[in-house]
Amino acid sequence: MPDYKLDRTAFRMQKFKEADAANIFDKSISYPERLRQAYYLISQAYGFSEADQPKLDRKHFSRRKLNR
Repeated sequence: MPDYKLDRTAFRMQKFKEADAANIFDKSISYPERLRQAYYLISQAYGFSEADQPKLDRKHFSRRKLNR
């Protein structure tokens, strides 16, 4: 297994006001827009596009009725 190292060039120190201004999930942005941004980040992390979404494997999940 390879050793992973932190890329220290990816981030920089900021003051609180700078970090707050760079926040893309600010409360002034509407809820649907925040969901769209989050979905985009998830799709980039897992390597799929919005047009080619992964399918849910329904064989893995099961449901049953509770008898009372």
